[in-house]
Amino acid sequence: MTPAARTLLVGALVLCALPQALPTRRGHCAGNQCFALFQDPEDFEGAQGSCQKFGGQLYALDAHAEEIGETLTVRGSYWVSTNVTAAQETLCPFITDREYKLQWDPCTGTLHGFLCQYQFTEPCSGLETDAGAHVNYTAPMGFRADNLKSFPPGTIAVTVEDGGIVANSKHVCFSKGWMAAPWSCEVLGGGCEHNCSSESKTCTCPPGKILHRNKISCTVDPCVSNPCTAEGEECKNTNEGWKCVCRDGFVEEDGGCVNVTICERCEHLLCDRFNGVYQCKCRKGYRLGAHDPTKCELVCAEKDCPARCDGNDQKVCYCPDGYIKYSKDGKTFCTVFDDCEMQQCDHKCENLSGDYQCLCNEGFELLKDRKTCVPIPEEGSEEEGSGATPLPLHPNPGSSQPPAVSSYIKTGSVLGISAFVALCAALILFLIRSAAKRCGRFQLSSIKHQDIDIFYLQQVTSETYKRLSLDK
Repeated sequence: MTPAARTLLVGALVLCALPQALPTRRGHCAGNQCFALFQDPEDFEGAQGSCQKFGGQLYALDAHAEEIGETLTVRGSYWVSTNVTAAQETLCPFITDREYKLQWDPCTGTLHGFLCQYQFTEPCSGLETDAGAHVNYTAPMGFRADNLKSFPPGTIAVTVEDGGIVANSKHVCFSKGWMAAPWSCEVLGGGCEHNCSSESKTCTCPPGKILHRNKISCTVDPCVSNPCTAEGEECKNTNEGWKCVCRDGFVEEDGGCVNVTICERCEHLLCDRFNGVYQCKCRKGYRLGAHDPTKCELVCAEKDCPARCDGNDQKVCYCPDGYIKYSKDGKTFCTVFDDCEMQQCDHKCENLSGDYQCLCNEGFELLKDRKTCVPIPEEGSEEEGSGATPLPLHPNPGSSQPPAVSSYIKTGSVLGISAFVALCAALILFLIRSAAKRCGRFQLSSIKHQDIDIFYLQQVTSETYKRLSLDK
């Protein structure tokens, strides 16, 4: 803290703390002293201590106090001091609104208040203001001092426009001059209405309020209601009031705010507006990347083209997507990487960027292995397998979905199967009936002979069997 600020702090603590400690009502300053009337019930010792606590003393009066009584318009009885000795040491001087002469009362008694006086040096003259404004002065003892010709240190002067309510400025008397607020935060809060920041040495306001242009008062923040609703706009408070401005990353063009955030990330630091939107641009021979609109890739319209190498290290080179690097005569080139050279497609192969795709000739379809081509079955012909429909001619190479199965069976197939089943049924029926008829007519002629029947029914000896055989 500077010596001047330290001096101001000490003086202000002595003088300006009075209105906070004691309820001052009226006062008067003349020459290099001020006296103040405090309406605070005290006994004589208490009144004397209160004046001394803040650098003053009880006001010393002689036997005639009509002038001071008339100036303050005293109401009630107030302790004072005097050089006149009382008849008894237990009596102390006071004055009343009815009798401005010194009177005596027991020192232990309680009166309505007391009068204090303060000595000071380096007073200030009146504060100069602009036309149309007036100044309200408050003495450090807490009373209005608008009619004074000189003001004690610590006096606060507030300028207000005629008919206005909010202060234009605030000053404090110090070393015969007026110091504008905000001053040192250690002295009466810098003169701020709300808070004072020691770091920034400025007044601060609570949430929802902003600092008034007088730099000491707080007012409602108009931007809290967010009056700026257009894209890219935000509300900003200025000395002239609030206004809508473009947020960071936006620029004002054609009466609106346009997003230029992408321009900060452009690889070649080139950016231009197209259809109301800013886009990155690339130098000649380059184009914007397919996956990142802020990156630039080398354009290679032929199978081979020079690689893009680092200016500081020619060994660090890059090629466009789908190209590979190779060296020739000490230089680095890019050539198209043909994925089809590593594949075995039945018919045709299409080279893609970092991929390939097998294709079939007309009348053929590609199987799920992505390489084999088979003929497409003709309309009405018997289909192999489970009756699934053929795969499309050019399926998506990356697709792994199985082909759809047909939901109908051809009419010709149904009729053929039905006729075949009927024919088989008729043939089986015919065979059964023929077998039944033949079994009904079947006879063994050998067993119809009587002797043979007896032979089969009776037990005979070997001799008999021989004889029968010879007879036959």
